[in-house]
Amino acid sequence: MDKGKFHRIAGRSVGRYINLVLRTSRLCSEPTDLGAYLRRHSPFILTTWHGQFLMVPRIVLSALPVRYMVAKHGDAEIFAQALSYFGLDLIRGAGAGRRRKDRGGAQALRSALKCLGESVSVGMTADTAPGPARRAGEGVVMLARLSGRPILPIAAATTRYRALNTWSRMTVSMPFGRLAIVCGDPIWVDRDADAASIEVARQAVEDGINAVMRRAYRLAGADPRGATPVPQASEYAVAPGLGLKVYSTLTRMAQPAAPFLLGLRERRGREDGARRNERMGQPSRPRPPGRLVWIHAASVGEINAVLPLADALREERPELFFLFTSGTVTSAGLAARRLNVDDIHQYVPLDSPQFVRGFLEHWRPDLAVFTESEAWPNLVIETASRRIPLALVNGRMSNRSFSRWKRFKSLSRPLFSRFDVVLAQNEKFARRFAQIGARRTLTVGNLKIDAPPPPADGAELGRLKRAMAERPVFLAASTHEGEERAIAAAHRRLAQERAGFCTIIAPRHPERGTEIAELMRGLGMVVAQRSLGLLPTAATDIYIADTIGELGTLYALAPVAFIGGSLVDRGGQNPIEAIRHGAVVLTGPHYVNFRDAYSALLRHHGAIEVHSADEAANAVLRLMDDEVELARMRAGAQSALLTLSGALQRTVDELLKFLPEDKGLLRAS
Repeated sequence: MDKGKFHRIAGRSVGRYINLVLRTSRLCSEPTDLGAYLRRHSPFILTTWHGQFLMVPRIVLSALPVRYMVAKHGDAEIFAQALSYFGLDLIRGAGAGRRRKDRGGAQALRSALKCLGESVSVGMTADTAPGPARRAGEGVVMLARLSGRPILPIAAATTRYRALNTWSRMTVSMPFGRLAIVCGDPIWVDRDADAASIEVARQAVEDGINAVMRRAYRLAGADPRGATPVPQASEYAVAPGLGLKVYSTLTRMAQPAAPFLLGLRERRGREDGARRNERMGQPSRPRPPGRLVWIHAASVGEINAVLPLADALREERPELFFLFTSGTVTSAGLAARRLNVDDIHQYVPLDSPQFVRGFLEHWRPDLAVFTESEAWPNLVIETASRRIPLALVNGRMSNRSFSRWKRFKSLSRPLFSRFDVVLAQNEKFARRFAQIGARRTLTVGNLKIDAPPPPADGAELGRLKRAMAERPVFLAASTHEGEERAIAAAHRRLAQERAGFCTIIAPRHPERGTEIAELMRGLGMVVAQRSLGLLPTAATDIYIADTIGELGTLYALAPVAFIGGSLVDRGGQNPIEAIRHGAVVLTGPHYVNFRDAYSALLRHHGAIEVHSADEAANAVLRLMDDEVELARMRAGAQSALLTLSGALQRTVDELLKFLPEDKGLLRAS
């Protein structure tokens, strides 16, 4: 039997079964005049959870027709055939398909808008496969915003049911009992709603569906727990499993080797020997009196992103003190230069139970804030066990990290369920955190968009300009191994077209400076290395800026900057710092770590994607020949940033919920 015939037969069977349940059940509804209530709000957007939708269309059909949005993957075909059995029209392509060709989300949105414009109501699930279940997506909210029509949360439940072992706990209603259907209050979304308002509406949809579901199960006399997906059922943190216990045991056993391992890293320049005790949970500073917010940021980029967060929190709560921790020598150097005078920096302790306990017993923070996906198991578990509120900000989850955490759920679920809130950069990352155990995730945007640019040193900028003596300059910033050879090829082409051209390479890891210098000399280039105290001369082809904390100065020097980690598959680096200094950005095709930023930049013609040395050289030559195009691209980049900003204030608003104001704790400012 071919798939099409199977889907038709299965769909008709489902339709007949739904009719059987409806005929043999005692129906009750809220409001009691459900049909009149629906007609009063028509056309509307009817929405419920994925696993709870089977009975809803057939019941609503008695009041008025609704066109239902159904995905195009195999399982959905059966439901589509069941709806067709009832004579209902469909909108195909709800964005739930696992394969890109199955999605059709844009076409579905256009069709839904057309229906609503013709006074035909639309039905859709608020959550989509493959999950997380019971988390409303933005699709239903955007449809309401664009159409100007209300969202009606709805739920149906029967006294007896069977829940299938699927991601959404697909619920099959049983006949010969009570059938309850509940419709909630309408939710309206303003046409000019910004990102924050859309998130508020999305949460309202989520809360609304959960409320009508609870009421429907109560009216039906049924227990909803069997139909509740596991992630949503976990109101509390998941108990540590075998994986976490094994990890804790192994790190405890490895603790005696810590001095030896730290010594090795010190000899390689990767640890600060003078502050070794901090890595073993022995702080070097006293704890300040009063409230202390602990912010952990892994490296330089994260430190840059959270410094404005601390400043914004301090503005709201002047009594707060801040402890910053990080794990790299470069980030410690940045912290020493840029922290507020009252702020403290310490190296984060190695993730051994004893080291972590020593750290926490000394500092006793009132709030712990982790960044991106930085979550050391012992550190997180021990912090949560002391009832210290835990937040993860600027949350992101790469494909590789997500795959790894999913494989080790006995680690990920106990770990990420300890966070009181995860504030994610985008909807995709929020879903990923929810799938690996986070109990409350919100999409707030990327803090790096709102962060000020790294400072430019006026004196050093002047020295570099005098050394360059009006030579045309191109900057390749944050380059990774494998990209410098392509940059050299681009430089060779640029130097052929423009006499005196100088290319600056600022590697992502400055310790690679000597290695890059040797590579360039092997390619016949004249090289000067900044870490040796050298400035470029008239003969310098490649100037290697292998120093720390000078990207702001370099961006201010160069009109065009290639942002590395993108010609090789490293996920890209942050383009915002360059844009803030007025540099036009080039990127390779691999920018998944900053997809939102680059997508907005490319959409607003504020960046150029290149795939080879030749393409990079062509782009640089074109821009340097056309001041009007340079100005247009700078304006496009600024327009893109406006669409991405706002994460800082939304993050501050969420964190302040864990820091209720206490007039008795205010310190002199």
